[in-house]
Amino acid sequence: MIKPLFFEACHHYSADELLVSSLWEEIGKKYTAADRHYHNLVHLDNLAKELLPVREQFSNWDTVVFSIAYHDVVYNVLKQNNEEKSADHADKKLTSMAVPAVDVQQCRTMILATKSHQVSDDPAVNLFTDADLSILGAPYEVYETYFKQIRKEYGIYPGLVYWPGRKKVLQHFLTMPRIFKTDYFFEKYETQARKNLASELRFIEKQ
Repeated sequence: MIKPLFFEACHHYSADELLVSSLWEEIGKKYTAADRHYHNLVHLDNLAKELLPVREQFSNWDTVVFSIAYHDVVYNVLKQNNEEKSADHADKKLTSMAVPAVDVQQCRTMILATKSHQVSDDPAVNLFTDADLSILGAPYEVYETYFKQIRKEYGIYPGLVYWPGRKKVLQHFLTMPRIFKTDYFFEKYETQARKNLASELRFIEKQ
């Protein structure tokens, strides 16, 4: 799903087929790396699937597509600056297609927002970060697969280190007044997300 959307968006700025193809080839290589168990092309497709129904709420859909494609392009579980590195990478690649600076900046803003998922003054950013969290509200079987995939990505860390950190993340979400910032995603996923998070906490207690 994301691949045709990416090519469509790129063609609004560049007629250079070799350039566009090379950009996608790089994205595909990054997201299909052996250590990508969740943050892969399936994740990008799911983000696109979640945001397409609200496409009209974005003033520039192309920036959303670019943000989806590049928001996890740099992903190293040993580092704390993945979002910044991903934003820098997007900046460089979009500039190579002569994407206007204002659109590059919007893409950068969206990518950086996925670091903390805080409420933004920009409704478009809130929709984007909510979509990034939509897996939290998936049916439990899907959610369970997700958190086990995340554990694999952090497989370098022993359980004594990983599980307390994961537990802290889950408790943070559960103490928030609302997980999803937009009414659209709140109504769609909030209730199930809280059930899933509580279920994972019970799973962790057994580890």
